[in-house]
Formats: sequence, C-alpha cells, structure tokens
Amino acid sequence: MFTATQIVDTLVALKVTHVIWIPDTTTGSWESALESSSHFQLMRVCREGEAWALAGGLLIGGSLPIVLIQNTGFFESGDSMRNIVFDLGLPVFAIIGARNWLAKSSSDTARRFTLPVVEAWNIDFEFITGPDEQEKLFHHFHKCRNANQAGILLLAE
Repeated sequence: MFTATQIVDTLVALKVTHVIWIPDTTTGSWESALESSSHFQLMRVCREGEAWALAGGLLIGGSLPIVLIQNTGFFESGDSMRNIVFDLGLPVFAIIGARNWLAKSSSDTARRFTLPVVEAWNIDFEFITGPDEQEKLFHHFHKCRNANQAGILLLAE
C-alpha cells in the first residue's frame, strides 16, 4: 500500500511529532524508515492500550502524535481509546491496519469485525483499500485536525 518512504514523507508533511507504534506484518517493513526519520520520534509500546494514553499525554503537552496499530490491537485497546477520545475529548488520530482485508478468501475474523467495530465507536474514519487512495490519509488527517476531533484511517492490509 504505502512504501516506507511514502509513509514517512506523509507523516513529515503532516508535521507529526511522534509515531506511537506496534509493528505488524505490514507496518513492520516500515521500521527502518520510521526509526531513521529526524522529523518525528518513533515510540514503541507493549500494548495498544498504552498507545492511546501516550498519545493523549503528548497532545496535552502540545505535541502532534499519531497512533499506528493493527485492527486486532484496536479491538483490545477500546477502553483506553474510550477514555482518551470520549472521556477526555482528545483528538487523537490513528492509522489502523485492517489485517487480511485484501485477502478476500481469508477466514480471519478480524476482517469480518473491523468495519462494524470501527463504526460502533462513531469516530470519523476513512478507509484506504488501494495505492491510488493514499491521499486520503493527508486529507482525512487535516479534516480531523481542523474539526479538533479524533480520526481513524483504516489501511487495508
């Protein structure tokens, strides 16, 4: 979908200060590029719930973080996200990899539950399903920042 260079260039253009990340099979290939960027700090967390709390603290402190996790971790981290986004009202933006979305014949239940779970949270989201839609990240991020609201970009994997 995105090459490592493309995602780093996009994050730099968005003026992201911190990328809070747990690698998965797709985003793991971006590691060297994310690590080597001098424009933002790559922060690894052990659990996805930590990512939301860390992003919230960074936002309060004046930074512009982005959460980068996979859909299964998003499912697991719902309570933390709920506290940060809804209870505290912090406009955290996340890129969430939709595992096995591109594998139409996959029996992976993560694929089946991704859209219903994201829609249930009622957070503004966009879905990138092909390389020709990469500009959606840039536009959706700015839309959410301008509205001072949380946002999710689902990234088909």
